[in-house]
This record gives sequence, structure tokens and C-alpha cells, in this order.
Amino acid sequence: MRVRVVAPDASWPQEFQRESADIARMLGGLVSAVHHIGSTSVPGIFAKPIIDILLEVSEISALDSASAQMQQLGYESLGEYGIERRRYFRKRKSEASGVRTHHVHAFRHGDPHVRRHLAFRNYLIAHPDVAAAYSTLKQELARRYPDDIEAYMDGKNPFITTHEARALAWSA
Repeated sequence: MRVRVVAPDASWPQEFQRESADIARMLGGLVSAVHHIGSTSVPGIFAKPIIDILLEVSEISALDSASAQMQQLGYESLGEYGIERRRYFRKRKSEASGVRTHHVHAFRHGDPHVRRHLAFRNYLIAHPDVAAAYSTLKQELARRYPDDIEAYMDGKNPFITTHEARALAWSA
């Protein structure tokens, strides 16, 4: 997978709003909250042009039963996909292109992963210097590993781990 990091796009918040409204409409009362997370939710930073959505649901097992509704919206269901208690969905522009446009990370309402994701996002927004450093790191890694998404992700991991711990302490 090609690593593509782009300049901030003013349309990202509106794209989140459109997509999250479609998901909430499709899943109805199962959804307790929808949040914009990931780099596209942090103003002014470079990001992979993929909208990350954090979905809080009343019951994960009920979401498992609603996979068909997510498929109707164009999402592929990937189960936990490496994170315990998560349900992960991804959407592509088209099957042929393989270009991802949206990721949905769903957890039961109140799961610690929800707090972790929101704390990191809010910390970056509240600390523009940290957000700028993260933006620069992502640009450098994308240049260094343009065809190696794993190396790109591994390169971000120390920064994320450090600042996520700070974010959780800051938000407590």
C-alpha cells in the first residue's frame, strides 16, 4: 500500500459529518456516540486522506449482527483486526482502486479504547506544538517509506505511545 500524506483539507470535518450521519441513520439506536478521530480531526496537520470515525455502541454483539447495514454503506467488516473489543470497518473509493476513504473503529460505550483515542485527539488539538511535530514526523516517514505502510506505522509508534500516555494523564 502506497503511503500518501497530504496537506490539511478543510473538507475533512464536513466529510466526517456526512459519513457519520449515514452510519448513525443506518445503525439507529445501536449508536450512542460518533467521534471524528485520527489526524484528519486535528486542524492544521498533514494526514493520510482517510476519515477515521470512532463509533460508540450499546453492544458490540449487536454491531456484529449489523454488519450487513455497514456493507450497504460500502464498508468491509474486519472484526477486531488486532485491537481487543474493537470492531473495525473500512471503506474504499472502489474495489478496483483499493484507495481507502474511511475507517470506523467501534467500541462498546465507555470502553477504555474510547478514552484513549479521544484523549490523544484532544491533546493534539490543545497542544499545537505537539501536533506540528507529529505532522512533520508523518511527512518525513511518508517520504522515507513511500511504499511500506508497516515501516510508516512503526515509525509513528514511539511518538504515539509517548504522547498518548501524556494525553491520558492530561485528560484525567
